[in-house]
Amino acid sequence: MKHTDLALSRRTVLTAAAAASMGSLPAWAQDKAPIQFATLLDFTRVYTFLTAEYSQGQQDYINLVNQEGGIDGHPIKLIIKDHASYPERGIALYNEAKAAGAVFFDFLSSPVANALMPRVDEDHMPMIAFAHGRADAADGDAFPYVFPSAAIYRSQAALLLKYIDEQEGGLKGKKIAFVHIDSAFGKEPIELIERVAKTKGFELKLYPYPVPGTEQAATWSEVRKNRPDKIIIWGAGPGQAVSIRSAVTNGIAPKDIHSVIWLSESDMSAFKGNEVVGVKRVALVNTGTGPAILKRIVDKVVTPGKGSGDKAKVGTTYYNIGVASMAIAVQAVKLGMQKGGAPLTGEKIKAGYETIKDFTAEGLMPPLTITAKDHQGGGAGMISEWDGKQWAPKSDWGSAYQDVVWDLIKEDIAKSKEKK
Repeated sequence: MKHTDLALSRRTVLTAAAAASMGSLPAWAQDKAPIQFATLLDFTRVYTFLTAEYSQGQQDYINLVNQEGGIDGHPIKLIIKDHASYPERGIALYNEAKAAGAVFFDFLSSPVANALMPRVDEDHMPMIAFAHGRADAADGDAFPYVFPSAAIYRSQAALLLKYIDEQEGGLKGKKIAFVHIDSAFGKEPIELIERVAKTKGFELKLYPYPVPGTEQAATWSEVRKNRPDKIIIWGAGPGQAVSIRSAVTNGIAPKDIHSVIWLSESDMSAFKGNEVVGVKRVALVNTGTGPAILKRIVDKVVTPGKGSGDKAKVGTTYYNIGVASMAIAVQAVKLGMQKGGAPLTGEKIKAGYETIKDFTAEGLMPPLTITAKDHQGGGAGMISEWDGKQWAPKSDWGSAYQDVVWDLIKEDIAKSKEKK
């Protein structure tokens, strides 16, 4: 099968799955017009390591919502398309979905999300950018219709530093190695770490490796020479397993390795037994099927055979992030309709978003409070640790160094205004 045929086949399957979830609704939940969400994602090129599980979580959650009556009787319809992380393709799909009546968008790709941010603001069309995209999207004054809705990358780096400082012997006098993919994403937290280094008194060394991240040998040779106390790895997909393997090969203990959110169960399956027990990462959702919202998905969607994918993926990191992304959107729509009534508009969804308070999606994630100013929602997360089989919580939900995070956001916005 050709690559293009595979992409078309994937899109066809996903669209059919969304249609099936609509078709299985009880009659009483189909009396009102559907609310259309457009999840325009990358299934075929850059983000293949996470998109399938993420979309599976989104689809299964929306199936659950529709089975339970939709939103005030309105079923939700997902428009699912593949932009392959090409901004121009993402823009075209956005225009198509908007013309078809979509009122909410998710792109799950920093290049595509960054390209669409000015357009959604101009069109008054809300979009979620859960754990990706530009840092200054957290500022609701700068980008009124963009909602990161979770800890941005700088907030994630801050959480790792706080954990090292409070739980691993402190930061003062330590050597911290920041090993990162040489891209905008990889460089995003550097300024935050540099500023915390000045106040906490640790030495920071930067070690970039080339895109796509599969070749890191030369980088880790340099890391070994410096003999750091702690390592922060900042990549995604297959490159993360390469980083961990390279670190251990170069004599670094797994307990001293700390990662951005993009480190999943699938990544850790590359290692046997207990060889990398102790690796830590930022977590923005609970994993497993323990949270009440996951139990309902299992009972009403997965077990009856109405799920959209492999049952083994239910409860994994990226599946649960997909559930969280849609749970936040549904909550925003509910609040917007309660406040503004029908018909639903982007302005009403925005108003709903900005009244979300202490929302946890039934225990799936840290309490989320979004205001007109703070579209990040507080920047909370926790640290989890690989125990050989799963990710185990190592801290409570919390945030870190948000004063520094917001100083940098304000500086980003000022620089953008200067360029204009």
